[in-house]
Amino acid sequence: MTVSSQAQTGRPPEREADEPPRSLGRTGQDRAVGHRERLIDAMATSIEERGYRDTTVADVVRLARTSRRNFYEHFDDRDGCFLALFDATNQAMLEEIEAAVAPDRPLDDQVDAAVDAYISSVASHPALYQSFVRELPGLGDQGAVRGQATVERFAEMLVGLVDRARAAQPQLVAHPLDLDTAIIVIGGLRELLVLSLQQGRDLRELRTSVRRTIKAILIGTLL
Repeated sequence: MTVSSQAQTGRPPEREADEPPRSLGRTGQDRAVGHRERLIDAMATSIEERGYRDTTVADVVRLARTSRRNFYEHFDDRDGCFLALFDATNQAMLEEIEAAVAPDRPLDDQVDAAVDAYISSVASHPALYQSFVRELPGLGDQGAVRGQATVERFAEMLVGLVDRARAAQPQLVAHPLDLDTAIIVIGGLRELLVLSLQQGRDLRELRTSVRRTIKAILIGTLL
């Protein structure tokens, strides 16, 4: 999953003042967001090329075609940029999953679409997700809080997808999904992917077993 492509299409370093002309009507806030996104994308590119531990602020600003001053206007340190990348990557995945699931389709199809979107997102950038798995625990409380919040966000998304399905097909989905069950589903799936990444497995091979397990849980809970 690509956060965006700006980090790979920036202008040469000597043109650090790379905002578009003011005649385009772009506000200072818009330009700040653009710089921040480029720095986040550059962090992702560097991690995929050399890993987080060997990535420096200098690497990030070089890839983003900007300056250290600009970097520290957006992030306190390298870890702050890494956590912003973690947030952006997970937000993009959430949006991909929600877009993939059609609430008027059979429940089996909805589960298949959600699982495929989730696994495809991770499988498309294994080095990035491996970095999240390895490095997040080392960031102390802020890493732990970020990880927990992400599980909760994905669980809330799953609850929301079920609510959409119930609204579209009340005769098919009889009961709501409670948050605790959603956390069990998301937490279990996340741990399976973490272990599989560490073992170097092809995540796409997990689709069949993941689909079957999640369907069994949902059928027992919702119908």
